[in-house]
Amino acid sequence: MAKRDYYEILGVEKGAGADEIKKAYRKIAIKFHPDKNPDDPTAEDKFKEAAEAYEVLSDQDKRARYDRFGHQGVNGGGFGGGGMNMEDIFSQFGDIFGGGQGSPFGDFFGGGRSGGRRVRKGSNLRIKLKLNLEEVANGVEKKIKVKRYVACNICGGNGSKNGASLQTCNTCQGSGQVRKVVNTMLGQMVSTNTCPTCDGEGQKVTQKCDACHGEGRELKEEVISINVPAGVADGMQLSMSGKGNVPERGGVAGDLLIQIEEEPHLFLKRDGNNVVFDQYISFVDAALGANIEVPTIEGKVKIKIDPGTQGGKILRLRGKGIKDINGYGKGDQLIHINVWTPKNVSNEERAMLEKLRSSDNFTPHPGKHEKGFFEKMKEYFA
Repeated sequence: MAKRDYYEILGVEKGAGADEIKKAYRKIAIKFHPDKNPDDPTAEDKFKEAAEAYEVLSDQDKRARYDRFGHQGVNGGGFGGGGMNMEDIFSQFGDIFGGGQGSPFGDFFGGGRSGGRRVRKGSNLRIKLKLNLEEVANGVEKKIKVKRYVACNICGGNGSKNGASLQTCNTCQGSGQVRKVVNTMLGQMVSTNTCPTCDGEGQKVTQKCDACHGEGRELKEEVISINVPAGVADGMQLSMSGKGNVPERGGVAGDLLIQIEEEPHLFLKRDGNNVVFDQYISFVDAALGANIEVPTIEGKVKIKIDPGTQGGKILRLRGKGIKDINGYGKGDQLIHINVWTPKNVSNEERAMLEKLRSSDNFTPHPGKHEKGFFEKMKEYFA
């Protein structure tokens, strides 16, 4: 099922400012919050859809890629924010809704879906992926080695010895947050902050894991399979959700960000979704015509050079270009015809060319051989 346009989801124009986008997302998120709509099974999907749209449009770089390449620019055909869960949303966008016991919606709905603890997200990883023109045109599956932090398999990621040496934080009573009440002239002001004792985890490690020394994670090398869609462009960034680093002692893994680099082709050049090739032909082939082979992304093909072909003519091979990343067909291959002029000629070749020079048929004429053109030119420059 095709994804809806992010601007349409939030109900804003393409040129909307950051404040307008934030306000629109806040309104929709409150409307479709699952706690407010327990009898509506579609509410959570709409809530997540709005969060995914805001995740992209609130980020300047992601928004620029989305405006240029559409969903593929930020998702990569299976990458990205489509796999967001409720903890992702609460942890990433809580600042929009203010304090609350764990859920950023606590002030509106009383309570929270995250159990009161702050859900942390690990750092993102960034890599560069080089692709040749054939891989860009057809799409490709790449397997790469990535070193990233994963949950410790001894303690299960909580950093405690044998996975069980945990104690509820006495400061926040396991909530991960502390509230401060200040009396003012306008009444009581309540603020919620991360617990300084447990750093928002709600628990403390009493005995550290021997394997990870209490971090709850370990650095490992993994082989990750990346399905690159056809039509990506140099500089485009794809993302794989949850393939970055996990944070210390549990939480949501960051993302793997993949920046595309196109390697130059030996003969072909890319121009958008079209492919350009400069074909040089001799004067004889231009005059008499010829059948020649030219390279394409799919291999060699034969083309016909018509007799009397002029230098600068462009031949088009339809559908021999690059597939549009948003699914709008394929580009073409454009063949620029250049007539090759030799720099050095033998005496015999010179004699033949001098003989041809005197022939009226080998004298260039504009258009349909306009009569008296060169006589007028001589008068003009006299």
